[in-house]
Amino acid sequence: MPRLADWIEPKPQGIYLPHADAWIDPSIPVPRALVTHGHADHARGGHETVWATPETLAIMDARYGAQNGRPVAYGETVRLGDIQVSYVPAGHVLGSAQILLEHRGERVVVSGDYKRRPDPTCTPFQPVACDVFVTEATFGLPVFRHPETRDEIDKLLTALRAEPERCVLVGAYALGKAQRVIAEARAMGFDDPIYLHGALQRLCDLYVAHGVELGELRPATGATKAELAGRIILAPPSALNDRWSRRLPDPISAMASGWMRVRQRARQRNVELPLILSDHADWDELTRTIEEIAPQEVWVTHGREDALVHWCSMRQIRARALDLVGYEDEDDD
Repeated sequence: MPRLADWIEPKPQGIYLPHADAWIDPSIPVPRALVTHGHADHARGGHETVWATPETLAIMDARYGAQNGRPVAYGETVRLGDIQVSYVPAGHVLGSAQILLEHRGERVVVSGDYKRRPDPTCTPFQPVACDVFVTEATFGLPVFRHPETRDEIDKLLTALRAEPERCVLVGAYALGKAQRVIAEARAMGFDDPIYLHGALQRLCDLYVAHGVELGELRPATGATKAELAGRIILAPPSALNDRWSRRLPDPISAMASGWMRVRQRARQRNVELPLILSDHADWDELTRTIEEIAPQEVWVTHGREDALVHWCSMRQIRARALDLVGYEDEDDD
């Protein structure tokens, strides 16, 4: 009897579709790449042709130069060989998509990275019934249960108000996390200018160009200490302990990441104010998503694979780890 979805070939460098001669999120340059979202561990340069949402293609253009892109809007279906391919919102970052593959009466969803929490900067995750669900497991351990987003942003704003002579320097990844921190603060009524490290400006501008409201943003470089006192400043995580931060007015060092749940990670980065804010599903969201979609089989691409595979097996859901390489290279979690 044929194995379920035997027309898909997971390989270390990505998921290969022989019937379409295409790869999903390949780690090497290929003739035809289907890309789930713009983070560099999934979207790499050098492909001959890239199939992705218009937003993801714009992100790849900004990072790698002009792509030979074939835009696929949410809900649109295209045919590659004899496989039908549709892009469905993943709720991870701007333009992020799950890729629905339909062939021989079977449905396979490659979710890429995803989250279930509301996010004002991207289209929410849309569950899709399927036979095989290909999932990440970045936070695939029961210890990872993300707190309410509003509570973490409130911690940030409370720290700012408590010591107005200082600033709060938030380490946030340039794609997705920085824009989400800004938008969540705006949603809680914070209307003051927010200052940016130069490395964040281009992608913030891209988000604004795609209709995401971020309010007044100013460059931090060139601003005086007096001007930056009592302000929120966003920078890449690498800048928290860099020379660049020494010119700031006694910064409260913060970092927005799901990994801030792990105290040792916060200590290693000398983070004074850990903000547990993730763009990935936590343990409860991963397991709830599988229950909701009810696939016959689950394939786990990367993260804490063993725990999620075991959880599936205890519920009579066939599951396996794909052992892909090159994911989780970026500090955006």
